[in-house]
Amino acid sequence: MAQMLAWLAPVASVIGLGVAAYLAFWVLKQDPGNERMQHLSGLVQKGAQAFLFAEYRALIIFALVVAVILGFAINPLTACAFLTGGLLSVVAGYIGMYVATRANTRTTQAATKGIAGALRVAYRSGIMMGLVVATLGLMGLSLWAIFFLVFHEHPEPEIVDGFVMGASSIALFARVGGGIYTKAADVGADLVGKVEAGIPEDDPRNPGVIADNVGDNVGDVAGMGADLYESYAGAILAPMVLAVAMTASGAISGIDAVIALVLPLVLSAGGIIASIIGLFAVNTNDSSKIHKALDRGTFLTSGIVFALILVSVVVWQMYSDRSTLWLFGSAAAGLAAGLAIGKITEYYTSYHNKPVQKIAKASESGSATNIIEGLSTGMLSTVLPTLVLIAAVAVAYVCGMQAGGADAAVQFGVYGIGLSALGMLTTTATTVGVDAYGPVADNAGGIAEMAGLPPEIRERTDQLDSVGNTTAAVAKGFAVSSAALTALALFVAFKTNLDAGLVADPDLVPMSISLDNPFVIVGVVIGAMMPFFFGAMTMGAVSRAANAMIIEIRRQFREIKGLLAGDPEVEPDTEACVRISTQAALREMMLPGILAVVIPVVLGILDVNILAGFLIGVLACGFLMSVYMANTGGAWDNAKKYIETGAHGGKGSDAHKAAVVGDTVGDPFKDTSGPSINILIKVVTVVSLVFVPFFLTLHGGFLHGLL
Repeated sequence: MAQMLAWLAPVASVIGLGVAAYLAFWVLKQDPGNERMQHLSGLVQKGAQAFLFAEYRALIIFALVVAVILGFAINPLTACAFLTGGLLSVVAGYIGMYVATRANTRTTQAATKGIAGALRVAYRSGIMMGLVVATLGLMGLSLWAIFFLVFHEHPEPEIVDGFVMGASSIALFARVGGGIYTKAADVGADLVGKVEAGIPEDDPRNPGVIADNVGDNVGDVAGMGADLYESYAGAILAPMVLAVAMTASGAISGIDAVIALVLPLVLSAGGIIASIIGLFAVNTNDSSKIHKALDRGTFLTSGIVFALILVSVVVWQMYSDRSTLWLFGSAAAGLAAGLAIGKITEYYTSYHNKPVQKIAKASESGSATNIIEGLSTGMLSTVLPTLVLIAAVAVAYVCGMQAGGADAAVQFGVYGIGLSALGMLTTTATTVGVDAYGPVADNAGGIAEMAGLPPEIRERTDQLDSVGNTTAAVAKGFAVSSAALTALALFVAFKTNLDAGLVADPDLVPMSISLDNPFVIVGVVIGAMMPFFFGAMTMGAVSRAANAMIIEIRRQFREIKGLLAGDPEVEPDTEACVRISTQAALREMMLPGILAVVIPVVLGILDVNILAGFLIGVLACGFLMSVYMANTGGAWDNAKKYIETGAHGGKGSDAHKAAVVGDTVGDPFKDTSGPSINILIKVVTVVSLVFVPFFLTLHGGFLHGLL
């Protein structure tokens, strides 16, 4: 009977897909506005589709090569799971982008009638994306898990691991490529348009505006969706793999073993249903309460999930002689930590709060002080999220130990850590929805400006967009904190599986992750270096692409007569800017993505101790760096928007020009490098987990056992 509960996951996925389809049809039935608005939206649709198709063509070769390697080195079924995970990630990203690029003009048109209708269109398009991400992730993973973990006589975790590896690999390319695309356009359009030419944001004279709007969709819709899709899948997988390991070691058996394996699927299914219910809580006619309306949906979803976790462990307790109620604390700790880190991120990035206002004040003295204050704020913003994450891990581990009792305390402790990561990500559909709402609102404002609609329409879309900036920053904080917990849970699964294999072979020396092992120290240092190396590659890519964009926009302003003067008969060559961003993104994304997959395999071939240290270094340094970069960029962005409300001289003032420079520096921080690093954390860990059987065939690596 307990095993049959696993089928709740695909059933909930079907329900979620049905609701997502309804929301998509509802959004697409709304009024798209006048011919000019539809034309502008069509340009964004065309650019986004062209980029995604070009990106996917490049990824097909990568995916097939990796699948062949997995088929020979691990298992042909692992290769199939890898391709499934990657394919569903692509499908989720494309569906979300397809609706988002059509919801923008419909949100603009709805804003002509009031804020409530515009919020409804933008949010429903976002939550549609969230449901597609969560349901496809859960459906794909659950079906593989049901056949190869739950109902299989001898569970084979390496097969299901391949699904998450496919999701993670595609997510990394989507984040890096989308981030380079959007920031090349954004930086170029802002520096030449707002700073040099002194024209408004989203001015139709600016050739880079359409590319910027395209970038919002391929970066913050398709990219963020792929990011949380793979985090979600990894968070479900980790406790399941740990449950298999506990069963194999004899720590649990019978009904305990079955429930421990099935519980992650049940909680994930409940999270999708909770997100559907939370959808109906988001509504308001008051422009000052937009953020409260979005929070209401998030908190309602989280409250339902809290109740679901409690019910699940109570049911487990009824069948077990262990104190499994303690596991409520493990899962709840992760969910609470996600909400807390979201609020901390909001404090450091919202222009209603002191940190951002201090950056705006510093802008009065110029760009240098704006940047110095922004860097300081970003560094300080890492402290509280780190403490919250530490507390969540500690609570999850201790509660798990209490559930395990004297005979299985450690095993249940690490299982508790896995549940905490899953607890944080049960609300993935809502989190993605709140984030994807932002780019739709941003695009809606751009269309209002370019279509020459009355100022009050732009004011309404700006109200939606200003909240969207904060929700996007909160989603990034949630993404990186969930990445850290998921990577930690996957690392524990990696070490558990590797230790079991090494100890089983009497000719091998077990893995020893301790400070007296120089191989571990070498790995930690390499791992700590990796986020800096990765960040340098992605920041440099944005710089090179933005430089090409700046040159092109300057050329058009200089050579196209009447363009800058606003001649209505003259149109900018937007396709040239779209082409620059597309080519740069495709060219620059391949090396970082390939290195993230190859480096852990190479280190594991050398020595599993080096690889273990490497994973620890990447996790610790990558978490802090990603939080720092995301929050710094968000704070710079909203400092600029705070000045644009009229503070410190308002638009066009020296403080505003300094804030635009700070925001321009922060754009690749928060939208390219920071988000890419949090995926890097998970990619290297799940690749290591997938290749455990291969490392065991090499007896732990060529250097293993020398010390």
